Amino acid sequence: MTTTLGPPTLDEIRAARTRIGRDVVRTPLVRLGIDAPAEIYLKLENLQPIGSFKLRGAASAMAQAGDAQLARGVFTASAGNMAQGVAWCARAMGVRCTVVVPDDAPQTKLAAIRRLGGSIVPVPFPRWWTALQEHRFEGIEGRCSRATGRSASRSPRISRRPMR
Repeated sequence: MTTTLGPPTLDEIRAARTRIGRDVVRTPLVRLGIDAPAEIYLKLENLQPIGSFKLRGAASAMAQAGDAQLARGVFTASAGNMAQGVAWCARAMGVRCTVVVPDDAPQTKLAAIRRLGGSIVPVPFPRWWTALQEHRFEGIEGRCSRATGRSASRSPRISRRPMR
């Protein structure tokens, strides 16, 4: 099931900033300085520890997860920067992290996820897409519990805007 999300409110943005303030770099906003019909600014999120703004969403979602959820570990369905963000946050929090990836995910991304401490579960694309859409992966209990000791099968919505 796909949920349509609207833009966050100003109060939600402020709350997220408070939640993640210690966990992410406050990146600069730099004026591009070219001749254009409008002023152009760059938000240098490439200065985050994982090189992406995705760390912000991962940090916010994990900050909202309860202690019981974190004790079971977290998972995300991603093959890129969000997976790295979740793995980075999980490592910083001392939480186990499993990343469900499509079986054709780029090796460079998989290597980065592993370096950050994430356990990788490759699956066929349709199964990965279902996990991404439903924030759920049935195979976590059977396939991952041997490797990670986890039994959780629900994601704390790491791949979406934080829940209210």
